[in-house]
Amino acid sequence: MSESCNKSCGTCSEDCAEREPQPKSLLEKPHECSDIKKVIAVVSGKGGVGKSLVTSMLAVSMNRRGYQTAILDADVTGPSVPKEFGIREKAYADELGIMPVKTKTGIDIMSLNLILENDTDPVIWRGPIISGMVKQFWTDVMWGDMDYMFIDMPPGTGDVPLTVFQSLPVDGIIIVTSPQELVSMIVSKAVRMAEMMNVPVIGIVENMSYLECPDCHSRIEIFGDSHIEKTAEKHQIKTIAKLPLNPALAELCDKGMIELFEGDYLKDIIDKIEKTES
Repeated sequence: MSESCNKSCGTCSEDCAEREPQPKSLLEKPHECSDIKKVIAVVSGKGGVGKSLVTSMLAVSMNRRGYQTAILDADVTGPSVPKEFGIREKAYADELGIMPVKTKTGIDIMSLNLILENDTDPVIWRGPIISGMVKQFWTDVMWGDMDYMFIDMPPGTGDVPLTVFQSLPVDGIIIVTSPQELVSMIVSKAVRMAEMMNVPVIGIVENMSYLECPDCHSRIEIFGDSHIEKTAEKHQIKTIAKLPLNPALAELCDKGMIELFEGDYLKDIIDKIEKTES
């Protein structure tokens, strides 16, 4: 230790025995050809709530606002993003890295289904292998200059979400849920994991929130009363959005034409994302 030591290791360049060891960062560097400004993860506590649909709609919405946008499909065992965009071609790779596939409107996408020979081939892998693949989508794909990357996460709080939160510089998460009462508990799990990983919650999207009558345009809450406001207030989350149970959206997904969806259901979420600091 130097005689002039002021005990401030953070501003000192000396290498001495008294220096406190600094925790090693687990963040992975993206491909050298990638410059990704903001990373937003879309999560859900359970499956079947429309997380991939919301991810796709968010990417399309940001793309419509003039941003360079990408989707990293981290739901390796259940990839559905390519289907929603009608992508049939496969990703190209060379000695430099992997090129994502562009959608009709210019959104870059990387998903395991863009690598598999057949879209219907099952992925029977253990957790560490799946997590390693997600890391490679970050480190080996040449994303280029991206304003926003949306990560379609698998449901729950297992290996892949942990890998993403530890290995990628996530700026915030969006939680997708459904109206049922039990969802409050599941949302709480997602929020608490985000808090443990020091990742802010941008907002909550309640999918299948209501059905709009085609004649009188009144809202019918077919799954019962919504509890999203109470859940959001409990966790001090101010931004929420509600997506209707809309046959037109389902049809667009089935036809691979999600880029043509109409409506401004996610406006408040999109506005909040734009204000999120890196």
